[in-house]
Amino acid sequence: MKKKTLLFIFSLTLICTTSVQAQNIFRSLERNVPGQGKVTIHQDPSIEALVGVVNPAGERKVIKTSGYRVQAYAGNNTRQAMNEAHQVGERIKERFPDLPVYTTFNSPRWLCRVGDFQSIEEADAMMRKMRATGVFKEVSIVRDQINIEF
Repeated sequence: MKKKTLLFIFSLTLICTTSVQAQNIFRSLERNVPGQGKVTIHQDPSIEALVGVVNPAGERKVIKTSGYRVQAYAGNNTRQAMNEAHQVGERIKERFPDLPVYTTFNSPRWLCRVGDFQSIEEADAMMRKMRATGVFKEVSIVRDQINIEF
């Protein structure tokens, strides 16, 4: 399972970071350079066909997958809890502007969760940064559906 996930992440990374001219990225990785190690890539040919495919409209695509988020707030089913969840989200955006914030109502409570982390280690590092600010004391890591842009 982990190998498939890693292959998928590797494929997405290659799709996101290569251009049409980089169609031969696999060939350049497999080239034999004296005095260095040799890389051998075993993959489905359809992956190589996907590399370098550029969306002409420049639109970003998002896929949903299983991952982790850091929960910064969990309230109840009141207007006050809704306001508090949004306030926590705004404070997070002030301190961590690049971090995606998700304020949602999951019956019966309001939640404020942040990040799209594929590993629990990434989520833990962010949770520690949030705790270190002294503002977000009751943060925890939760499993959630995350968004991956490519």
